[in-house]
Amino acid sequence: MDKNPIVAWLEEGAVSIPSFLLNRYKKIGLADVECMLLIHVHAFLEKGNGFPTPEDLAEKMQLSPDECSQKLRSLIRRGYLEILKGETEAGIYYEKYSLRPLWERLAESWLKEQKGTEEKERREKESSLFNLFEQEFARPLSPLEYETIAMWLDEDRYPVPLVKAALREAVISGKLNLRYIDRILFEWRKNGIQTVEQAKEYGKRFRKDQMKEKNEPKEKNREAVFYNWLDS
Repeated sequence: MDKNPIVAWLEEGAVSIPSFLLNRYKKIGLADVECMLLIHVHAFLEKGNGFPTPEDLAEKMQLSPDECSQKLRSLIRRGYLEILKGETEAGIYYEKYSLRPLWERLAESWLKEQKGTEEKERREKESSLFNLFEQEFARPLSPLEYETIAMWLDEDRYPVPLVKAALREAVISGKLNLRYIDRILFEWRKNGIQTVEQAKEYGKRFRKDQMKEKNEPKEKNREAVFYNWLDS
């Protein structure tokens, strides 16, 4: 068996194709053939050919040079590909393709999706927080109470878990009102409490100090005995 073709194949090397592109190209509006064309452009770039001709690309695909040329122009016009112009040290002008617009589109798509997911999770957490308050209060919240809790989240930027912890402290203390919970949150922020774990530890110390003060016997007022020097 002739091993030369295999050696030649191995010498061509490999092309790294980002799985991110394969998984998301449809989400950014690329057709299958357009994605394949961009992959071939990427392969040429990796091998040092910065400006493959439509003929070069047509040899790799089931497209004519004219079809490759049309699709390249379309990709440039729609913001997936760009042509950079430059000059070498020898003063020779050149052009080369850049896939930076493609990578930027992919990154924007992912960030937008992540932002949507985070926003959905935030709304779900807030909804569960309102439900928890109504559950503990054993009644629906008033519009003013809704507004107060929303201000804690939107303006004061208290994390949802910390607000839940403050509610738990109010339940333990038997003081179920928003004014008391607001005071708890204020005290926590003043004392640098930022996590639920820190809040739990702070609450334990606070209750321990309260119990200590409650159990300490009050000193009886002792009458001072004065010696009457005038009777001596």
